Amino acid sequence: MPLFSKASRPGSSLLAATLSLVALAAGCGSDDDSSQAGPAGTTSTTAEVTVPISATTVRLTRPGDEPREVLQRRPAVDVAQQVQLTTGAEVFQRIDDQPVQDFSSPEITVPLTAVVTRPTEDADGAIALDLTLGAVTSPDSRLASALEASKGSGAGFTFDSTGAITALRLRPAAESQDIARSAIEQAFYQAVYRTIAFPAEPVGIGAQWTIHQKVMSGIALDQTTVATLTARDGNRVTIDYTVDQTPQSPIWQLPGEAGTLNVDQYVMRGAGTTTVDLGLPLPVAGTVTVSGEQQYSDPEGATLLRQTTSNRVQWGS
Repeated sequence: MPLFSKASRPGSSLLAATLSLVALAAGCGSDDDSSQAGPAGTTSTTAEVTVPISATTVRLTRPGDEPREVLQRRPAVDVAQQVQLTTGAEVFQRIDDQPVQDFSSPEITVPLTAVVTRPTEDADGAIALDLTLGAVTSPDSRLASALEASKGSGAGFTFDSTGAITALRLRPAAESQDIARSAIEQAFYQAVYRTIAFPAEPVGIGAQWTIHQKVMSGIALDQTTVATLTARDGNRVTIDYTVDQTPQSPIWQLPGEAGTLNVDQYVMRGAGTTTVDLGLPLPVAGTVTVSGEQQYSDPEGATLLRQTTSNRVQWGS
């Protein structure tokens, strides 16, 4: 986990000690420790871990043109889909007048074979999806080498009737290195919190709705997504959307009673588009980029941490 090497004052030390949490707060993540962390290049014991995902609230603001229909994923049991998930994140940080440091996460591409194991005909309308990872790749040579042993790892999503993901399951291969596990986990977290849930009401072209969700990634964030249905061709729908994140509090209570940081500035916004086939469980295409600037300070205001961040999620075949 990255740490600043030139933290000289007490406030600077506090910021340095929480650096990795700040980096995660710029994008999407989870406070749950889904693997037993170790030094880069090591492996840890394998067990499937289920990570609960915070609930979404969907509110229709414009029903759109006629004809209108309720949007709902309807994949049959045993339906299979092959897609690629690509993610990456840029994080540039600076404490006071120290040099800017780059803590970006290299891009990774995750080939996925998805199989529906529980269809929407169940009483609760939920969909269970089992995922098998293919050969995960990265342009970063060190990470690419570590990712080789991740082929065959498993994961899974549970969707509710609106299409929102309610749980993420992670099942890394026994030989997976921790650096690879961490990269894959963060890729899934980013994808989960960029998922578009549907309203319960019938909608037509031009319909617009808002999706509210709490995002926990070190700092508690309120995420508001505004989605617009722009096209439909049979089961295939295209949705444009914007994303805006705001901190729930101007004071960040650090984990482990490590103290507090002031959230002086927090801007994280972006836009994207997604194409969904209602007969398949995952997007068939789409991309979204969210970026912004943040500033944190110690309670005395003597030390400042500034960061510029951007993260991208892309689905494709």
